Amino acid sequence: MDRIILGIDPGLANTGWGIVTQRGARLSCVAYGCVSTKKELDLGARLMKIHDQIHAVASKFAPEHVGIETVWFGDNVSSAFATGQARGAALVACAKHGLAVGEFTPSQIKMAVVGTGSADKAQVQYMVQRILRLEVAPKPDHAADALAAAICYATHDGHGDAESRLARLAKEMA
Repeated sequence: MDRIILGIDPGLANTGWGIVTQRGARLSCVAYGCVSTKKELDLGARLMKIHDQIHAVASKFAPEHVGIETVWFGDNVSSAFATGQARGAALVACAKHGLAVGEFTPSQIKMAVVGTGSADKAQVQYMVQRILRLEVAPKPDHAADALAAAICYATHDGHGDAESRLARLAKEMA
């Protein structure tokens, strides 16, 4: 199976994105980055910037699929609400390109990449670097998280249980 997958780690201040190609079980990094917005801008301008830049990434790299992190509602509900708005802006950009969407919790993404749902950011960056055979860990961490979301999409085939697929990927990479 050959495909191009866009990964998105949504956030109002920083929305990470990453492009991964999948050729059979082999995953490769094409590009990654981060859309940053200043809190001095009004909400509409910040959401428009996220939308426009994710739209530009999708236009440039022509992915067919997107793996995106769901919103986690912890103690800070207002932060989760802002993340949800950023996520919506990114999803609208993806919808304009007709991308197949896979939505994953932070725990699912960490499990697919690190093997534990409680991994920290440094562990995610390290494993993304190893899985994609990058010379350095992707930075900022928002971009690494976006690449992890794309990897999760590949290992989940867009949904479902990743464990058997992840095991095959690891075996073929060895």
